[in-house]
Amino acid sequence: MKYNKFAERLDLLGANGISAFSTGMLRAYFPEESEISLKKTIERAVKNNVLQRVCRGAYVYRREFRRCRFKYEAIAAALRNGHISYVSLETALSEYSIISQQTLTYLTVMTTGRSQTYTMDYGIIEFTHTNRSESEILLGTIMEPDRQLRFATPQLALSDLRRVRRNLGLVNMETYEEIISESNFPDGTN
Repeated sequence: MKYNKFAERLDLLGANGISAFSTGMLRAYFPEESEISLKKTIERAVKNNVLQRVCRGAYVYRREFRRCRFKYEAIAAALRNGHISYVSLETALSEYSIISQQTLTYLTVMTTGRSQTYTMDYGIIEFTHTNRSESEILLGTIMEPDRQLRFATPQLALSDLRRVRRNLGLVNMETYEEIISESNFPDGTN
């Protein structure tokens, strides 16, 4: 593949808010390329600091990724492309201030894909499998601008925490009840 054509397509994807890619996504965005040709182009892009390999099977387009507000979520969306994934558990509860522990370099994600933890320079992304239905997930999550993953409501995040038998010791139930009573979150939990 002509390297200029590769860079042009990355620019176009970046302009549309896509700056993190799995190897499978790159294959889909460059279907005209053979496996060997694409692999060599990716290697050249990494060598020239156009792409950065963040973990096995995931890359970021450096120029556009700098502008990405939710970096971990962009990488997580790429790693579980083709599956329903949403921010939940400790990360969501921390963002709602329901647990006091900050999760700045640790992202907890529920996914219909497989459970796995990825460690990278940016931090850690932990995927936990869920068998919730698509409708349950859609009813219990919200989509915010600039985010590439759906975000659990407080009810769903707490329900997920209980379902996967995580430590509830950090949960401030008084804050949780206050947030629920003052807000208008959909309750898609079962």
